[in-house]
Amino acid sequence: MATTVNLAFEQFKIDIVNLLKSDTEKARTSRDWLITQLKDFPTTIMDFPLDYPEKHIKYGSFARNTKIRPLDDIDLMYCLHGSNAYYQQDFFDSKKYHIKTENSSTELKSLSDENILNSIKVVNKIVKSLSTVSNYSNAEIKRNQEAAILNLSSYTWKFDIVPCFYTVSGFYLIPDGNGNWKATNPILDQNNTSSTNLNYGGKVLPLIRILKYWNTNFVSPKIGSYLFEVIVLNFVKSRSALDNYIDCNIRDFFNYLQNAIFYDIQDPKSIDGNINDLTNDQRLRISTKAQSCYETALTAIDFEVNQSNQEKAIENWGKIFGDKFPTYE
Repeated sequence: MATTVNLAFEQFKIDIVNLLKSDTEKARTSRDWLITQLKDFPTTIMDFPLDYPEKHIKYGSFARNTKIRPLDDIDLMYCLHGSNAYYQQDFFDSKKYHIKTENSSTELKSLSDENILNSIKVVNKIVKSLSTVSNYSNAEIKRNQEAAILNLSSYTWKFDIVPCFYTVSGFYLIPDGNGNWKATNPILDQNNTSSTNLNYGGKVLPLIRILKYWNTNFVSPKIGSYLFEVIVLNFVKSRSALDNYIDCNIRDFFNYLQNAIFYDIQDPKSIDGNINDLTNDQRLRISTKAQSCYETALTAIDFEVNQSNQEKAIENWGKIFGDKFPTYE
């Protein structure tokens, strides 16, 4: 229940969208304990490769502070030491990399096929090693594409642990799900999000989270989480400043999205090129939804600003954000 649009959005963020503080604190403690276990593997697990502790990364939406409820996964990149291994870009596929281990350690050679490091074997080595940790004896541990998945029965979230190597060129190599490796650098994503939020007066993170709630629950097809965050950041950077009122920024985003979704969207890391892999039909459906929401947002703001009718304004925002959006008191 709320008496104004501003209060309604504040209540919505606190009660529905933002992570619970208690969950966040538990998750960080659990994540940090997991990292200590991973760091011990080279000394506690037979034939486990050396790690590169300075390059382990807490990444993903939880690390970027853009995660919304429910807290269902936490991402980690576990960096291994190259031990004189070297990488080569695939001759036919520039997005595919091979890590050569003929001059490397016996531990990496044991995870290789003809001196080419097999990323599936590396992930499986982490999966097997996690099962030796006493606290994880009742956990579900498996491989899913590029990650080792640790699903603890005592928490609602799972950990996605991605092995990686840091290259001399400043990017990371992670498994591609098919035994090879691909390039990434999540630090650039985190810097992009945090610097944009700072440059726009701390208004960006709350905007991302509320819009992600809309994308998760009311868009079909749903825009992939990473792609969606990039779109929101591109929207923000297309403006000299954000409005002081979040409802105005949401209105303007819908207007932006209905057109932007039709175009290529470049990876801000300058690694993957165009990341908008939606079909033409999917783009049209998303654009139509954004246009409808834009028109409803216009109506809501007209009721609030021009007609001084907070009740009708809140009612229209509820049409966009669903029945969990606060009602007028």
